[in-house]
Amino acid sequence: MKKKAYIETYGCQMNVNDTEVIFSILEGAGYERTEEMDQADLVMANTCSIRDNAEQRIWGRIEVFNQLRSRRPGLVVGIVGCMAERLKDKLLDTRKVDLVVGPDAYRSLPRLLEAIAPGSPQIDVLLSRDETYADITPVRTDKNGISAFISIMRGCNNVCSYCVVPYTRGAERSRDAHSIVREACDVYQKGYKEVTLLGQNVDSYLWKSETETVNFANLLERVAAIAPDLRVRFATSHPKDISDEVIYTMAAHPNICKHIHLPVQSGSSRMLDIMRRKYDREWYLERVAKIREVMPDCGLTTDVIAGFCSETPQDHQDTLTLMEAVGFDWAFMFAYSDRPGTLANRTMKDDVPAEEKNRRLNEIIELQNRKSLERYRAQIGRTLEVLVEGPSKRDPAMLCGRASNNMMCVFPAASRSKGSYTQVVVKDCTSATLICE
Repeated sequence: MKKKAYIETYGCQMNVNDTEVIFSILEGAGYERTEEMDQADLVMANTCSIRDNAEQRIWGRIEVFNQLRSRRPGLVVGIVGCMAERLKDKLLDTRKVDLVVGPDAYRSLPRLLEAIAPGSPQIDVLLSRDETYADITPVRTDKNGISAFISIMRGCNNVCSYCVVPYTRGAERSRDAHSIVREACDVYQKGYKEVTLLGQNVDSYLWKSETETVNFANLLERVAAIAPDLRVRFATSHPKDISDEVIYTMAAHPNICKHIHLPVQSGSSRMLDIMRRKYDREWYLERVAKIREVMPDCGLTTDVIAGFCSETPQDHQDTLTLMEAVGFDWAFMFAYSDRPGTLANRTMKDDVPAEEKNRRLNEIIELQNRKSLERYRAQIGRTLEVLVEGPSKRDPAMLCGRASNNMMCVFPAASRSKGSYTQVVVKDCTSATLICE
């Protein structure tokens, strides 16, 4: 009889894909997936270390897992992912975790699970320069059967001064292009209508063999060619690397969605230099201008950090004016939190008071809410093609789905079914949803 494995996933889309890879590896070791924690023989959290509050939440979940273990002796508790890499010793010292496995060591899970014994926790957090899990077919964990995540690369070489990712996920390496196309073909044949290609910096994707070299624009083209009704999305782009070739490739293929998540982090060139982002305000605005020249209706979203080390009121104003000029559809917005082990943590002073960080963050949020409403209102009267994802959470009599530009649309159910494409006319909006017929 198979044992049951339960995994909670925290953080970004790449962690979702990692969880699907882990379930595939565990299947080969005699485990099957369960969504009921109380039924599990193995309970794990796939973790994120980008922000402190994400880590604090995991500590709370470890307590919950151990309460369950007190009722079910023999239950194995594990932490995998970025937090496992960053806090390996601390996790084991708590004596509340049996298993600690980093992002590049998932193949070792069967061996480690076999070796677990009372008082003998197991750990493998070695980083790799070549692991991409290219040969593993993920066990899809999504519930809608419409959209699938496909990892095209792992790690990051940018070493932005605030970011912990290079230390938890290692150096950048690109996955075999043929394995990516095979996986995309597989999910399409299983009925999926959309794939999202994932990487810390997809624009730097570069795979070479003895006979060919494939960059990100080439890869996009290959995946888009699988089928005209397979939508292709990607995340995340880096402003320093997004090329004209990628922009023109997007424009040339109707099934490559017209949406780019382009994290700016700050509108101040001085702050961008301190953050080691390797572009300045002018470069970012030029890339936005190029995108909108080639694809006027392209959706643009971003990330913004408030109160990074030494940020002045003028730096903050530069961020506000850039946001005003670009007019993002939506943004992830955060007050800076110092992450141990980063360049900023080692060499810079976190000198903007928490109260001031929050004040600046609230200004950023207020501005973005206004710009989002403007961007969504500009869609009123337009006809959009939407991929139906299923019933709206707020009103089961309505369906919901995303347009190519990534805006969420809700519309009467009529006879449309999940996974189909439909044309809708935008009649009204909120700052996050288009209300359509």
